[in-house]
Amino acid sequence: MDNKRKYFSILLTVVSILFLVPYSIYAQKQYPSQVTVVLNKSNGNKSELEKVIAHFNKPEDSLKLKATYFLISNMDIHHSESYYWADSSGKYVTYDELNYPDFTTALKAFDSVKKTVRKIHPVPYAYRDIDTIKAEFLIDNINQAFELWHRPLANQIPFADFCEYLLPYRISIEPIQDWRTVYKNRFNLASEKSDQIDSVLRYLKKDMTNWFTCTYNLEKRPDPIPRLGALQLLQRKKGPCEDIADLAVFALRSQGIPASIDHVPAWATSSGNHTLDVVFNSSVQPIHYDLLLLGDSIKEFIREPAKVIRATYSRQTNTLPYFENEENIPPGFMRLTNYKDVTQEYWQTKDITCNIFRLTKMPKIAYAAVLNYSNWTPTWWGFVKNDSVTFSSLCKGAVFLPMYYIGGKLRPAGYPVVSGYKSMKVLKPDTLNTRSITLKEEEHYLRYRSGKKYKLYYWNNYWKLIDEKIAAENTTELVFERVPKNALCILIPEYTQRKERPFSLNEKGEREWW
Repeated sequence: MDNKRKYFSILLTVVSILFLVPYSIYAQKQYPSQVTVVLNKSNGNKSELEKVIAHFNKPEDSLKLKATYFLISNMDIHHSESYYWADSSGKYVTYDELNYPDFTTALKAFDSVKKTVRKIHPVPYAYRDIDTIKAEFLIDNINQAFELWHRPLANQIPFADFCEYLLPYRISIEPIQDWRTVYKNRFNLASEKSDQIDSVLRYLKKDMTNWFTCTYNLEKRPDPIPRLGALQLLQRKKGPCEDIADLAVFALRSQGIPASIDHVPAWATSSGNHTLDVVFNSSVQPIHYDLLLLGDSIKEFIREPAKVIRATYSRQTNTLPYFENEENIPPGFMRLTNYKDVTQEYWQTKDITCNIFRLTKMPKIAYAAVLNYSNWTPTWWGFVKNDSVTFSSLCKGAVFLPMYYIGGKLRPAGYPVVSGYKSMKVLKPDTLNTRSITLKEEEHYLRYRSGKKYKLYYWNNYWKLIDEKIAAENTTELVFERVPKNALCILIPEYTQRKERPFSLNEKGEREWW
């Protein structure tokens, strides 16, 4: 009898195992494939993400489950960049500015810490969303986003756009902070005053510009944090244009208005870059919104943008990392996968095909660069085909230099190309045919200073010096000899701030600034 019981017990165990193994395999495969891939990348945080899936895995929450899958399936491309304070031995120093009622108090507290901690210094670090996001945070974010979706300003937004521009808990690489409730309460008057998006935008602009200070060209952030977190924005009340743009996105999303940031990585005919906002109305039409400008919205910029890219939460399969390895892509936005090219929303564009220099081993990709702070800055890419490359949707009214990125260095891949409003022109200098040119002062571009030295260069795979002159008293023009025809030139004063713009000369000898 005991043997029989033992036999049936073993048999029952075997049957149970055989039954459970397929169930276990099925359970592991019940997630969409990309979700499974991301979960398996997580370092010690998989269970937190699975809690979110389990929480919404019921019939009445089917759409929230779909939103959860959207967030998790794209979460592996997101991370935060922050820092902590350490002493001379590298030991962590306890200090959090958000533990104080305002930034002034936080700074006073930090001054006290500095008096007691020897050689205190910031230590930058990065952390991945898939390794750190907790279930409670993500569940609350999803629930609040869905509540907001039912508001008048958002209830006509399709699910895909809701996921991209209202649901996300982050914008770029800012430290993740629990912002939704704080912002919803802080800016609730904006959406209560009107169900018209234009009125909300006007209210927010009036509110924010009263207390948030743009620090561009005024001060440099002393701590190594590229983007402030949502709560830090409210605490510090100041930052460059990218912080102001982030502030607006957090505020808009907290009131049920889909929004994101549009970024100009480099101006094509000036120096610097810019970040602003894009807001979507109930018809999902974009409204370009800039807190730093007086108008309610902008249709186009006052100068040519090399590119305008729109941040998305999800990966876009037409971005460069899907075609090229990261080490062959210059540092910057082109290494990212979560953006769209929206230049045509802001400026006239055209596709430009350039002839390029032949190499023994031709790269797969060439880059279009603009002159920004005296450096050629890559802002777009194109596939190399034989001896040419085509760059899509470049802004008109600028000059671009084709470049290769090889071994971590940029090198010229062709001659500068003018993307004109009416035609295209290749600026290959004719060194056999030169001429004398007169460079007169021109408002907003050039003013001569008595006794100062001015050097004229032209581009021939590098900036080659033509001549240098010293401006006499009351000089309003300088004459330079032996200037190659059809050349891209630049005049550099000894007091340069690296903001000088290149120019070419037409057949009449008139300057065309780029």
